[in-house]
Amino acid sequence: MTYCVAALLDTGLVFLSDSRTNAGVDHINTFRKMHVFERPGDRVLVIMTSGNLAVAQSTLHVLHEQVTHSDGRPSLYTAHNLFEAAGLVGEALREVHRRDAQAFREHGIDFNAAFILGGQIAGEPPRLFNIYAAGNFIEATLDTPYFQIGESKYGKPILDRVITRSSSLAEAAKCALISMDSTIRSNLSVGPPLDLVCVRRDALRVLLHRNVTVDDQYFRMIRSGWSDSLRHAFHALPNPDLSS
Repeated sequence: MTYCVAALLDTGLVFLSDSRTNAGVDHINTFRKMHVFERPGDRVLVIMTSGNLAVAQSTLHVLHEQVTHSDGRPSLYTAHNLFEAAGLVGEALREVHRRDAQAFREHGIDFNAAFILGGQIAGEPPRLFNIYAAGNFIEATLDTPYFQIGESKYGKPILDRVITRSSSLAEAAKCALISMDSTIRSNLSVGPPLDLVCVRRDALRVLLHRNVTVDDQYFRMIRSGWSDSLRHAFHALPNPDLSS
């Protein structure tokens, strides 16, 4: 299982992903789900993946091939805007589907994948997209400042209460980490190490790319501090009257 969250802010973007793909009593695998395509001064694009790992890796391979081999085909480095870039990710997904979907069906495997794409290309503001397995996508708006993929339900309440377009990068990063902690505590199949990326508006480069492990001092403080604060808030509220 996976949990990835991204927030689109007036000041830029924040991305956070876990790296756990399978969990059991004695079987835990980790694979990076955060991928950065960057040409400083021109563009910075961040892709996060969830779902079938083979589908995600195959799709990313297609995208990397387009970037690496300049044979005239459009690529994430030649896209004129983020909408066009989202279309390239969607088409790469469809290419993998055309090649592998029949074999998946024969083995009873669902063709399941979801992507978050965000970033900024020179000449337009930062943008954020949620791309589905069929290759179609939606874009974040003023009313939807964040997207989640994977195990989203446990980390959603804090995002709904806190994240707005006016949130700072630091506030959004803190909120994303609390959202991730809530998910990790409730679902064994989501876990560290985590990838945290922050992109400041108009910088056209990654501001911060941090690998967050279980021993990360700030993340440990966030985990314990949030739990203590929740318990304190719970006990500070009055109990209901059960006498009637």
